[in-house]
Amino acid sequence: MRQTKLAITFAAVLLASETAQAETQPYAGQDQRAIASLSEQDIEALLAGRGWGFAKAAELNGYPGPSHVLDLAPDLGLSDDQRAQVQAVFDAMQAEARVLGAEYVAAEAALDRGFAEGVIDAETLTDLTADAARIEAQLRAVHLAAHLETAPILTRHQTMLYNQARGYGDAGHGQHDGH
Repeated sequence: MRQTKLAITFAAVLLASETAQAETQPYAGQDQRAIASLSEQDIEALLAGRGWGFAKAAELNGYPGPSHVLDLAPDLGLSDDQRAQVQAVFDAMQAEARVLGAEYVAAEAALDRGFAEGVIDAETLTDLTADAARIEAQLRAVHLAAHLETAPILTRHQTMLYNQARGYGDAGHGQHDGH
């Protein structure tokens, strides 16, 4: 019994120590990144045109994303025409997202470089952050627009099946007035 209490106490102290370290060193190891504000996975996702969570407002309110619709096509019972329409939305979105993703990565790299080289001032900071924010907003709009374009291609039943397959609680929640 005494050994059990000692082991529990030791584990609690160790956990508290790790938690304190995580709180005081939340960016430990990130100083080795190519771009401080972006992980390698972030850069890869942005350059590939992936969503990066930009379209949650649409996704979680009943507006399916084209990539996931294509992945779930057999389960949704998409017709050939629907599949072709969704593929066209996806292809256009991805092409634009890749361009903007590369621009966003470059903007973050420029901001990082300004700090790394010690040449940044208030005016440059304002310009660089505004540029990155503008590109990020455009990129988000591209992903959201793809959801907006995809939704009316599906029937209400297909949207319900999509929401169920994606694990969203109330499959009819946020249902828009599509067909």
